[in-house]
Amino acid sequence: MADGSKTPVFDVPKTCKGGVVVNEGPDFHIEVQELPVPEPKPDEVLIRMNATGLCHSDIHFMMNDFALPKMSELGTRCAGHEGAGIIVKVGDAVKTLKVGMRAGLKPIQNTCSSCELCRNGKETYCSGAIFTGLMCEGSYKQYVVSPERYTTLIPDGVSDFIAGPIMCSASTMYTSIKESGLRPGDWAVFTGGGGGVGIQGIQLAKAMGLRPVAIDTGEEKRKLCIETAGAEEFIDFANVTNVAEEVVRVCDGIGAHGVFVTAVQAYPTAITLLGGRVGGRVMCIGLPAAGGYGITVDPSQMAFKAQSVQGTLVSSMGDTDKTLQFAQRGLLKPICTVYPLSQFNEAVQKLRRGEIAGRAVIDFNSE
Repeated sequence: MADGSKTPVFDVPKTCKGGVVVNEGPDFHIEVQELPVPEPKPDEVLIRMNATGLCHSDIHFMMNDFALPKMSELGTRCAGHEGAGIIVKVGDAVKTLKVGMRAGLKPIQNTCSSCELCRNGKETYCSGAIFTGLMCEGSYKQYVVSPERYTTLIPDGVSDFIAGPIMCSASTMYTSIKESGLRPGDWAVFTGGGGGVGIQGIQLAKAMGLRPVAIDTGEEKRKLCIETAGAEEFIDFANVTNVAEEVVRVCDGIGAHGVFVTAVQAYPTAITLLGGRVGGRVMCIGLPAAGGYGITVDPSQMAFKAQSVQGTLVSSMGDTDKTLQFAQRGLLKPICTVYPLSQFNEAVQKLRRGEIAGRAVIDFNSE
């Protein structure tokens, strides 16, 4: 790695490991293959991934069940957009970032930087946004390039195993909570609270002064939500006759101030969790397959109770930085299962089947 000088020097190999999607579609699987290491363009940096989180959006990309072009049609072999690693090489025109800095790879690799959305902190909605792991190689590959202007730096004290998932799931939750307008003391209900996105949302909600309630099933997820993440209540949907009535009972006998839907199966009933809460809001986070779960809205209920449904996508660069600060302060902990490269496909398939509590992370430094 280093030659003893002030700036570290890394030996960059010609090839690297990557989790490649094979048989793209409903029966896909991941194979760890040797792939060429990319050369950064003048305005890019080369990042060596130490870890990548696994996200359900990866599954959708590899199954090709979003209304989007196929990965293969766009020349992409490796999904993933929750990467954490270190800059090992910089392009000739890179001005600020240096070799040796820790950096992450986010769901958006780059944007146009000049439209109104980009100028106003809404750049993830830019029509020119490049989706990582779909339109370009993602964090399932050990060495990836990233444009300097859209690279996120990872602060000291935040491990790669938490920094990776922050690039998407945790920061996405932060943005959704912020945009919901909930205030300290409000009830925040997380459907799929024991999953990778929900478990980070519970921690952030707690840190932001909200009163989190998790909906999920199983003793493992109950312990994770209550004892580790800090949820005030856990509602096991498999053991409760009427989940909405139980939510209303817990939330002052009125209903949730905000419902954060990370488990797409909960969309059809999400509004019922608001009960009679005036100003209650359903926040759409989880992304169902094209033509999948939806929400039926009664306009009269929305009007009489001032209730609403709102969606948020992934986080801006600013919100990602804010979320990393929660982790740096010890308020967002790495609640994850770490898998070696040899179990890449096993971990992805477990995620697909909903068998992972918390987040799943691949360690590139463990064979």
